[in-house]
Parts: sequence; C-alpha cells; structure tokens
Amino acid sequence: MPLELTRRDARRLAVRAQLLAAPRPPDALAVVRHLTLVQMDLTAAVAPNADLVLWSRLGTGYDTRVLDDLLESRALVEVQGMLRPAEDVALHRAEWATWPGPEPRKDWQHGLARWVDANHACREDLLQTLRAEGPLPARLLPDTCAVAWRSSGWTHHKNVQKMLDLMEARGEVAVSSRENGERVWDLAARVYPEGDTVPYDAAAAERDRRRLAALGIARARAAQTPNEPNHVGEAGAEAVVEGVRGSWRVDEGLLDTPFRGRTALLSPLDRLVFDRTRMSQLFEFDYQLEMYKPAAKRRWGYFALPVLHGDRLVGKVDATTDVGRGVLRVDAVHWDVDPTGAMREGVRRELRSLAGVLGVEASGALP
Repeated sequence: MPLELTRRDARRLAVRAQLLAAPRPPDALAVVRHLTLVQMDLTAAVAPNADLVLWSRLGTGYDTRVLDDLLESRALVEVQGMLRPAEDVALHRAEWATWPGPEPRKDWQHGLARWVDANHACREDLLQTLRAEGPLPARLLPDTCAVAWRSSGWTHHKNVQKMLDLMEARGEVAVSSRENGERVWDLAARVYPEGDTVPYDAAAAERDRRRLAALGIARARAAQTPNEPNHVGEAGAEAVVEGVRGSWRVDEGLLDTPFRGRTALLSPLDRLVFDRTRMSQLFEFDYQLEMYKPAAKRRWGYFALPVLHGDRLVGKVDATTDVGRGVLRVDAVHWDVDPTGAMREGVRRELRSLAGVLGVEASGALP
C-alpha cells in the first residue's frame, strides 16, 4: 500500500530535503553535495542563481568568494550548466558514452548525430586546438563547420558554440572556468577528475536516488527539463498526497524527521520551485519568472524572489541589487496571504542578511 500524506506532510518533506528548514547546513560544499547540483545562471538582477541558492541555505555566514574557491580547486565542476560535486562525474560518463541517448532514439536525437557527423572535421579541429592551446573561449576557436547549425532560436549559425555544447554532452570537452561570465573550454580530461565509469543503469538509478533525497518528494515521471530531470523513477517509496491526483515517490528517511521551519527568500530557479507543476500541486502557489515579459505585464517583478515561511510559500519580493549605488532596493513585497508579524520580520531579516552578503544596504519597501 502506498504511504498516505497530507499536503503539509509533502511540503515539509520537500522543504527539509532542500535544506530550507532549521538548522542550517554547515558549508557550501556540503550543500551542493546534498542537492547534487546548483544551476549556473548568471542573471544578476539580485545576485547570480548559485549565490542565491547557497545563501538561502547558509545565511549570513555565506561568502560569495567560497564558490570561486570551490570551482578553482575543482571540488565543484560545471557540467552542462550545472555545478556538481567533482566526484559525481562518475555517474555521468556512461550517459556521455551513449550520446545522443540510448536506443530507441527520437528523430531530434538522430538529427543531432547527423549534424555532428557532417562536421566531423570541425569537431577534430576543436579538439586539436584545445589540446594544443586551451583553455579558450568559443570566440577564439576555429569555425570549420561544413554544415551550419540551423535554429529558430539564438544559436542559429553559432556553429562553434553549438558544437562545443554537443561535445560537452559527449564528455569530450568541459567548462574550465568563467571569465566575466563567458565559458572557457578545455578538454574534459583536464577538467574532470579521473575515475571509473558507473554502468549506465546503475548510474541512472543512483542519480534518481540522490535526486529524490534532494527533493524529498517527486513524481516517478515528470515533464523533461534540460540537463536535469524532475522525475525520480522507482527511487524511494510510493505515496499519495491528499487532494492531489496521482502517485508520488518519497524519501522515507525524512518522514520521521522533526520539522523546524524558518523564513527563506528563494531564487526563481531554486529546485524547491523549479518544477512549477510540483510547486503548484504541493504548495498551491502561483508564480512565474517574469523577466521575459514586457514590464507592463509583470505582476510581481523582473526577478521576484518567492518567500518561504515554514512549509508555505507566502509571497514574492520584487528587489534589485544596484552595486554601483551600494543598495539592495526592495520595490515591493507581494503577499499571497495576510502576513503575520513573524512573516514580515522574517523577510526583513533575510533581506538584510542578503544585503550584507552582497556588500550593500537594504532599502526601499521593506515589510
């Protein structure tokens, strides 16, 4: 029989698993090892996503220079836009070896393989140049592609960048560092640690298990997102959530853990809210990232931060960091509920904490 959970039970599982309950975790590396990844998005309307994710877990003690140190020492490595513990690379090698995916493959996967095959000489030129001269950014690498990359999006005719992205997915090249946000590439063997390759099925099962430990509760199958699924396969135990259709998988190890909530401000890309369907079903929270909307159509702001209080998502903070003026400007706090004094004080405290970590002052519409 599946486990039976209330929505509150499910929310608390998710919050605990994401290290957003009390007490706070010990350090940045421990956070990433538990979460398994942090998305490397450089949008800095408030702060880059990785800094927001780590600060929301660690609080005032977080130092943004620590992330640079972890990347420089290779304790963390960037894998297809995600910062991951270096030791977890072993769980990805078998997937790279099956690129563009295990059989049966879809038409779009065959299309990628055909494009790479048609540009075999270009791929070899990139490998040879990096081997001799790397690390290098894409703009300094030769474009010898015989067939241009065609896309309806921003990658149209960006042959070198697209080839590097696909070579990264094949485990041939890797991001060595970032210079002013620009990716600097090198041979994967010079970036990733040496080690064994975990067989494909065992690696997939272990990644599902770790993903569930980081999410607490998830669907066995969910809509695919780039570079990291939202589903967890057969990991954990089956559960049903009162008032929500369908079955879930849960990390049973978290079920009997006492819950002590706190207030946290989240990045829009935080894994607690990244799967918007799961967020809506469990937290009954209405939210969209509005940076791509015209200003007149935004309800909450360009990069509004979801507000977590205890096990509920209760509002959004519209804020912007102006480093030049030394301020974290709060334009509005949009409450989804009638806020309590504890909620208001929690948001004030977190805004001042974030401002301190960023080396600015919090100002404006503090609650």
